[in-house]
Amino acid sequence: MTTSQEILLASSPETLITAYDASTGATLGHFTGSRSPRKGLALAGKKLIAASHISPDATSASIHLYNWWSSIAFHHLPVPEPVAPLAATPDGLYLFSGGLSGYIHALTLPSGDLLRSFPAHSKPVSCLTMNDDNSLLISGGDDGTISVFPILRVLDNSSIDNLSQFALYSFHGHGSSVTCITTGMGGCNSTIISCSSDCTCKFWSIATGSHMRTVRFPCMIWSLAMDSTETNFYAGGSDGRLYVGVLKVKRRELISSDNEVVAWAPEHGGAVTAVVMANEGRNVVSASEDGSIRVWEVESGRMVRVLGHHERGGSISELVLAKGIINGRRCRRYGNGGGGGGSESEGGEMSLGFSGREIRKPVREVNEMEEMLSVVVKDRRRAIDRLEAAIGTYERLLGLILKEAKAGDTTTTDHNP
Repeated sequence: MTTSQEILLASSPETLITAYDASTGATLGHFTGSRSPRKGLALAGKKLIAASHISPDATSASIHLYNWWSSIAFHHLPVPEPVAPLAATPDGLYLFSGGLSGYIHALTLPSGDLLRSFPAHSKPVSCLTMNDDNSLLISGGDDGTISVFPILRVLDNSSIDNLSQFALYSFHGHGSSVTCITTGMGGCNSTIISCSSDCTCKFWSIATGSHMRTVRFPCMIWSLAMDSTETNFYAGGSDGRLYVGVLKVKRRELISSDNEVVAWAPEHGGAVTAVVMANEGRNVVSASEDGSIRVWEVESGRMVRVLGHHERGGSISELVLAKGIINGRRCRRYGNGGGGGGSESEGGEMSLGFSGREIRKPVREVNEMEEMLSVVVKDRRRAIDRLEAAIGTYERLLGLILKEAKAGDTTTTDHNP
């Protein structure tokens, strides 16, 4: 029997990336070696996890790639400059990273080859996302602007190098850094919501390229999420509160006037840095600079669970929700130190926590390769043994020939006076 499972990945600039079961709050595993800044965590298809990494002295940077079955990054991708926000195509073939220069760098996966770099903002890129049909790449910058790029143009090597003129839109409206962007359903007809440290959330129409609405808050807004029905949105404030606002009324019409937002209690002990919807929209999950993760019930607004505050020991820079399949089978633990993607069970085994089929396939391929190599080694040893035996036979035969030749020479000498 198969059941779906949602997994929360929480990154930190000081400590591990931790995987939690979204429904129970159980810790499933850790991924080591990355110090990830805000928005520096992304899923690259169903197989890979990408994390921006900034060295402690901030002199070098890279992007770490993880498999779900190992806690250690298998590839460190070099980047032209320190990068923070990441976004990836759902097939896991391309990764986009936002740099301090305001450029976006497009990389191919899993090689990490730089496809192209192009200007998006006049100041550092602060956030990246893709719309629901993955046809648009949307970026926010510290310059207060939002840029929208068609993915096909970004990935087309035949297009000109300066892609800034290829931006579908460049929205200007925030008076300070854009801290988070999310989009609704509808592809190129969807709505973009951007939040900013100027204490506002703004709504933009992709279809018309126009500003639709502004919602003001009593503090800076650092994170944002929208429910699947596009009825409510959830904003994380610098005051540690999670705010809830109304998007649409029952007739599904977008509200055009400012409406009061409601703050849920209790608040976090630090700014709310990340917000995601979980458990098929039944819960909102918020994460904070104080290292805590809180799970809220959407229907009642009640906090039902707190995760990670004592375990992590560091602030949280990003939350990502992963959806996978559990097939109920168990396998031995792969990786080191409790590799991500599974929870340990009795007998030193773990239940596959994410995309079990995807995890077992590479493991099976590795086992098959090891068996093939073992056969090759055995065949090589047999070939060497046969060659050595042939050489020995040849040496003995050569010795006999030499003896017969010497005997023949002696006989000839005896018959000649």
